Amino acid sequence: MNIILFSRPQVNHHPEQLRTMLATIERLGMNYTLNSELAAAIKSLTGIVIGAEHIYRDNPSTTGDDIMVTYGGDGTLLEAVGMLPSRDIPVVGINCGRLGYLTADDGKGIETLFERMARRELKFTQRSMLQVEGDIVFDYNKCLALNEIAIHRHGATMVSVETRINNDTVATYHGDGIVVSTPTGSTAYSLSAGGPVVDPMCRCIVLSPLAPHNLTMRPVVVPDSATITLRLDSRGGEAFLSADNRTYTLKDGATITLRIAAEPLILATPHNNSFYDTLREKMMWGVDSR
Repeated sequence: MNIILFSRPQVNHHPEQLRTMLATIERLGMNYTLNSELAAAIKSLTGIVIGAEHIYRDNPSTTGDDIMVTYGGDGTLLEAVGMLPSRDIPVVGINCGRLGYLTADDGKGIETLFERMARRELKFTQRSMLQVEGDIVFDYNKCLALNEIAIHRHGATMVSVETRINNDTVATYHGDGIVVSTPTGSTAYSLSAGGPVVDPMCRCIVLSPLAPHNLTMRPVVVPDSATITLRLDSRGGEAFLSADNRTYTLKDGATITLRIAAEPLILATPHNNSFYDTLREKMMWGVDSR
């Protein structure tokens, strides 16, 4: 088994967790590679020097028996998803960030996590992703988003987003923009925009307006077979399109098409907690703070 490790420089790395992770991987006889930024953090915090044969700079090589392990928060996992060399590679996240809906392991059981990997005991779920096409230049061959695609204003002027589902006009959203979310992303940006919480196993897409000027506008849930077309009117200016944690500039009049990508993400579940267990824990549902 080959472990592909990924982290970001801004992550609050814990030296003891880094030592434990490397020691456990070596004890179990696993092959591993890690990105150069993580190698630099390990050297700075622990004094351990990673050999050049274990470091990748752009895209990691694969063996056909790989798991990507991210160390950070949900943002780290989302960045890693964008650089996956193959959609057949499962991803598991170790959380040292804040909420961590996707990076479910809290870093306290790193040895157990890697032991379960070695015994191939991890459970996997398939998570749908949004694919984006249209009047924009991306930094990858395909622009995919696990959580959401959002069009939002740049500056003080509100924007209008004409929205069509297949051949039907839904509405023109006037305001700060719109968030188009997968079920996985329903607890992210969409939630803060007033969207519903959706079980990630549901087959749907959520459209949530951002600060709509028309107060009757509400989130809409559509089947994941839908093709969504968004046309921007930014009154001659520019707006932004964000795909998870990547941001692009949109010109006035740009048209964007969204649909569910053919290949889902394979997300490893490091423990037996259900989606509802995670909701109760992260949102503190049912906690009486009186």
